[in-house]
Amino acid sequence: MELGSKIKQLRQQLSLTQEELADRCELTKGYISQLENDLTSPSITTLCDILTALGTTLAEFFKEDEPEKVVFSKEEFIEKDQDGMLRKWIIPNSQKNMLEPLLVELEEGVSTPEDYPHDGEEFGYLIEGKIDIVLGKKAFSCKKGETFYFKAEKMHYIINKGKTKAKFLWISTPPNF
Repeated sequence: MELGSKIKQLRQQLSLTQEELADRCELTKGYISQLENDLTSPSITTLCDILTALGTTLAEFFKEDEPEKVVFSKEEFIEKDQDGMLRKWIIPNSQKNMLEPLLVELEEGVSTPEDYPHDGEEFGYLIEGKIDIVLGKKAFSCKKGETFYFKAEKMHYIINKGKTKAKFLWISTPPNF
């Protein structure tokens, strides 16, 4: 990290001149210039004074921002195959996010485990096959190309009622799987 350029960036974001920053820290404009050009290094005390004048802390100043991951490849998917049900977590570590998307494949006659009522909502898009979404004592049929959505306040599960494999995108918020 180039200390000087980061200080300069913060100063400019606040629309401060080098002289204004120097005055706030009881330093000279020349010292701020040397610091921003990485010609000198401040003591910890001086750096703390400068950062306070810039409205930040040592911890915030040195925090490294991790680049946001936006696109995920098939190789990053996590799969769990169990008794005719294949679940693919298509966003790694999605349990830490606000929603959790899964790609689910159910063999003929297979159902997902019963899920107890919980806070949140669930959405799905049926890519192939035919399924029933069971909410409490009611079942709702869903065909290829259709979507489903429900509040997860009742016992629920999904069963493949068709004659072929069913494949659907299932999104739960908050993460539940």
